[in-house]
Amino acid sequence: MTAIPEIPGVVTADQIRATGAAIAGMQEESGALPWFPGGQTDPWDHIESAMALSVTGFHAEAEAAYEWSRRKQRHDGSWPIRTVCGTVEDAGTDSNFCAYIAVGVWHHYLITADDAFLQRMWPVVWSAIDCVLRFQRPDGAFRWGGDHRTGAMFGEALITGNSSIFQALDCAIRIAAEVDQPDEDWIAAHAKLGAAIRADIERDEWEIFTPPSEHSMDWYYPILGGAVRGKVGQELIARRWDEFVVPGKGVRCVDHRPWVTGAETCELALALDSLGDTADAIELIASIQHLRDPDGSYWTGLVFADGKRWPVEKSCWTSAAVVLAADAVSRTSVANGIFRDVRQSLVVTPRDEEPATVL
Repeated sequence: MTAIPEIPGVVTADQIRATGAAIAGMQEESGALPWFPGGQTDPWDHIESAMALSVTGFHAEAEAAYEWSRRKQRHDGSWPIRTVCGTVEDAGTDSNFCAYIAVGVWHHYLITADDAFLQRMWPVVWSAIDCVLRFQRPDGAFRWGGDHRTGAMFGEALITGNSSIFQALDCAIRIAAEVDQPDEDWIAAHAKLGAAIRADIERDEWEIFTPPSEHSMDWYYPILGGAVRGKVGQELIARRWDEFVVPGKGVRCVDHRPWVTGAETCELALALDSLGDTADAIELIASIQHLRDPDGSYWTGLVFADGKRWPVEKSCWTSAAVVLAADAVSRTSVANGIFRDVRQSLVVTPRDEEPATVL
């Protein structure tokens, strides 16, 4: 039996299980996990939804999702940015989207301890990370994407995507060590990226990455991805807290709009939990329970100025974010620390030794 997360006074285990069932109910026969039935599937949100299935005990459905990723991976290790009902609608490559497979595979392996699954997915992870590393610039930052047909890369390095890649590289390094195939190039890439993110954050000047936008993700993702923690992380959160957090309602997606979203709220909760602010994280998760539907799924967001849900959709990835946040703050699954336990830096060691954490 799988232990299901619960947060007393906020969501019960039965409710979280129902959210997992709602996610499974949106899964296509191919294994794809679209934003909503009939909607688009992107490689990143697909994996996030699969992670929520693993947490809620829908292991067969989660493995069907990873099998979809295995089958749909292109020869260069990438996936199309957007697929709708099996048809590719955007064939471009997003480096962050491709990297996230490592987070999902490590997460599912931690929960299931299934060696056969890890061995089956290892070539997928290796190919994906090999692809992603081609996007790294000399300054350590990763270009956000490129044209799959021509191989041309877009030069811009986005802080949200790079922060997520940082976590993905950490998970990929753990997987490589587990299958006894450590890669020093991955460790070096992880170190250069972390140093680049921290350099811009600590001086509060954007010389390496594109300056943060009006979206809240650019604010908290350096913490969520694990590159920034401790006092620097606390100070970063304090800088824009009042711009984005609406007490009792959630977190704004965009700083100047009266629109709170469930996914951003739960991701901020995960970031706070990684800083040790678990009580505040729980309060945030509680604040967006107004988005919960009776079937267990969650509406994407609410325009609190007029009380209308927008967009009018119950998104798979919003439900997934709630599950992952509940798991983190409740310390339930074996993988509950997937965000909290990201290592900031690693020691480059001989290939026959597992990388050690620098304290």
